Amino acid sequence: MTFSADYLLDRIRLKRRLRIWQGIGILAICAALLALAARFDVFGHGDHIARLWVEGIIRDDVARDEMIAELKRDPKVKAVIVRINSPGGSVVGGEALYRNLRDLANEKPVVAVMGEVAASAGYMTALAADYIVAREGTITGSIGVLMQSANVKGLMEKIGVKPVIIKSAPLKAAPNPMEDLTPQSRKATEAVILDMFDMFQSMVMERRNLSKAEVSRLADGRIYTGRQAKNARLIDETGSEAAALAWLKREKKVPSTLEVIDAIYGEEDLWAGAQSAIAKSFFDKTLISKGLSLDGLISVWQPELK
Repeated sequence: MTFSADYLLDRIRLKRRLRIWQGIGILAICAALLALAARFDVFGHGDHIARLWVEGIIRDDVARDEMIAELKRDPKVKAVIVRINSPGGSVVGGEALYRNLRDLANEKPVVAVMGEVAASAGYMTALAADYIVAREGTITGSIGVLMQSANVKGLMEKIGVKPVIIKSAPLKAAPNPMEDLTPQSRKATEAVILDMFDMFQSMVMERRNLSKAEVSRLADGRIYTGRQAKNARLIDETGSEAAALAWLKREKKVPSTLEVIDAIYGEEDLWAGAQSAIAKSFFDKTLISKGLSLDGLISVWQPELK
């Protein structure tokens, strides 16, 4: 039985593709096993510095909270570096991170290292640290709280849709896109926003040792570069993770010989664990940005898109 040259070439190509996919499968399994090993410390790490990543939109996260509590309990963790690269997120998410990291800092040194962006709830997270380091070009600040809505009542009328709203009291479900914002509703909503803003400002005053007047001047919602934040005393130093390690050695007597190990949390499957363990930045940084969808009060900086 003879085969044509084209048929033989197709068979060779098919076998080559199969070998490639077999290799990828083997690598994925190995990476997953390494991720599990790192997560459950099967290699028996000795004393070390833990690196906790806070990236993307900050939300309330039970798995992250449990990891912070685990870092606090683990006697082998001698210090924690919090790497922040986030435009912010929900107020509750930022508050939870702040409170849990402050609880951790009562037991072990915590230093924050800001990446490209650490604004709004991202900056709130950094406030929990004993020391804050940022790059000169880091975008930070944006101290404030907001609630976003829209009034589509006119649009609904143009397309022939008339909303029917029945509620127990005038302030129920306010603001509502289907009805005009009344002065009473605006006042009640502003009271909520200002209450959370007061909480945020209190954190800045306490952690950065600034007066209320100084914080009021800085907390007008604007963003700052790392250099500007340093001059405004919103951060302690401009630099990299090396600066954080130097501070830990200098001020907290943490040995410079200790290994820095990533703290992995919230992995739902083996492949997710593999991604975080061996190629976190490659897999997470895609060309298509993830949409921002948050309920409730948010503390987030995002460039205006028109």
